[in-house]
Order: sequence, then C-alpha cells, then structure tokens
Amino acid sequence: MSNLFPSLPLLAAFLFASLALAVTPGPAVIYVLTRTLAQGRQAGLASVAGVALGNLGNAVGAAIGLAALFAISSLAFSIVKYAGAAYLVYLGIRALRAPQATAAQPSFGTAQAGKIFRDGFIVALLNPKTAIFFAAFLPQFMDPAAPAMAQSLLLGVVFVLIAGTTDLIYVFTASAIAPALTRMKGAGAAGRYVTASAFIGLGIFTALSGGRGAK
Repeated sequence: MSNLFPSLPLLAAFLFASLALAVTPGPAVIYVLTRTLAQGRQAGLASVAGVALGNLGNAVGAAIGLAALFAISSLAFSIVKYAGAAYLVYLGIRALRAPQATAAQPSFGTAQAGKIFRDGFIVALLNPKTAIFFAAFLPQFMDPAAPAMAQSLLLGVVFVLIAGTTDLIYVFTASAIAPALTRMKGAGAAGRYVTASAFIGLGIFTALSGGRGAK
C-alpha cells in the first residue's frame, strides 16, 4: 500500500496544494456556512458530512473515468451541471418560503439532519467540475509505475479528508459568531433572505460558468 503514495517531497506538495485549495471558498464552503449560520452547528456538521460524501463520489467517478466522459461529452457535462444549478435554486426558493420562526431560531432534529446531509451530498455530487478537477489535479502527484486507479482513489480520499477538516473549521467558526447575529434585531428575516440569495445566486453562477476548470 505504501508504494501507492507519492515520494515524500511530492506528498508534501500534494498536501500543501490540497490544503490551499480546500480553504478557498467555493460552492461547498458557501453551502456549509449558510447551513451553519441559519440552523446551527449540528446542521453545519451534517452538511459537511454530505458534502464530503459527494466529493468522495466525484473522486471515485474520476478514478473510473467519469471525468474523461465529461471532458469529451458536452452534453453529459451540461446535464449534470444544470441539474446541480437547478437544485441550488430549489434550495434557495425553499429557504425563502420557510417560516420566519425557523429562520430566526435555529432548530435541528434527526429528520432535518437527513435532509441537510442529502442536500449537501447532491450539491457536491452534481458538480461535474469537481470530478474534472480530480482528474486534472491528482495525476500530477501519481507514480506512473503504480496502479493508476488505486492511486487516484487514495489521493482522492486524502483530499476529501483535508477538505472535510477545513469545512469543519468553517462550521465551528460560523457557529461561534451565529449567536451574536441571531440577537440582532431583524436577523431572522434577514438571515432567511441571505440564505435564499446565497443558494439562488450560487445556482445562477453555476449555470452561467462555462469553463471546466478546477473546482
């Protein structure tokens, strides 16, 4: 198993690059922050788990050639991209229509955990750029003499773990400042509109972004 890892200098470069990419705010970070600020720390943790599983799905997809399909098929890429964008807009509309009490006072339960986990998973999985990102990024740190699929999966898992860790830091930071925001007059209504705007804006941005670059 050890020969599946790159050499120590290359591994160090991979870890550093992964950390730098993971802390850069993107759709997943925005989703996690929005959930945490709107519904509290537990909701944020559920969203991190969902996003991590979705990212892992993309890593597996890249390892078995799904990214190659997206790279050569504009139709496949567009279908997945617009499906993800539509789901983000749907989440925004759902947040906008939520009762004001729900937005103003974070509440959380088992049923909500499942929904938030599912939403995070779909948001991350229906982002074809993530699979293409894995396909473009991971090979730079792979040994041509070792099994390509096993290396891709292993490095993909490491990246997902790093990204999950940085997402957790975002959750704990956001949950620490959430009480102060909640005490502000009108924060409930404002938070609902901010949440809806973040999701809808993110969906529109996803739909309009034409490139197939990094995540």
